[in-house]
Amino acid sequence: MTLDAKRTVRVSKTLSRVLRHDPASVGVTLDEAGWVAVDTLLAALARHGTRISRAELDHVVETNNKRRFAYSEDGSAIRASQGHSVAVDLGLAATVPPPALYHGTTGRNLDAIYREGLRPMARQDVHLSADTETAVRVGSRHGRPVLLLVDAAAMAAAGHEFRVSANGVWLTDRVPAEFLSLLA
Repeated sequence: MTLDAKRTVRVSKTLSRVLRHDPASVGVTLDEAGWVAVDTLLAALARHGTRISRAELDHVVETNNKRRFAYSEDGSAIRASQGHSVAVDLGLAATVPPPALYHGTTGRNLDAIYREGLRPMARQDVHLSADTETAVRVGSRHGRPVLLLVDAAAMAAAGHEFRVSANGVWLTDRVPAEFLSLLA
């Protein structure tokens, strides 16, 4: 099935809102790992005026360029890969990070970042990228991007834990300012 780009974005945004931030808005409950049965989700969305077919859901999960969503092994449940503001435990093991990771932001955030480091804000974790292109794209969502280099090797050596989500986003609870430097 192929959806037009507008419908794909609309479905993806709806799924992000429900699976990452507000499952109660459609009357579903995520389990402790963030999963909800696909049939339960689709029925709840329909009851709240958003009809999404299983084929449309499959299309969004398979084609989302950020791989924001994942199915359980048997395909009966779905969850967001990361980015939750609701409490979930994705079950991600601590992983040794690459020496450098990146974070995209905007210049207006730099003063606070230099004072406080990177904090998760409304999310459970700080999100980091393994490549500069992704970090720049993330920073661009909020204005002119600024790119920060995270000395992940030094952070790991200092005892900070890293995890990597199913879609390749690196997660950590915070990044102290001393591990950051401005790239661009």
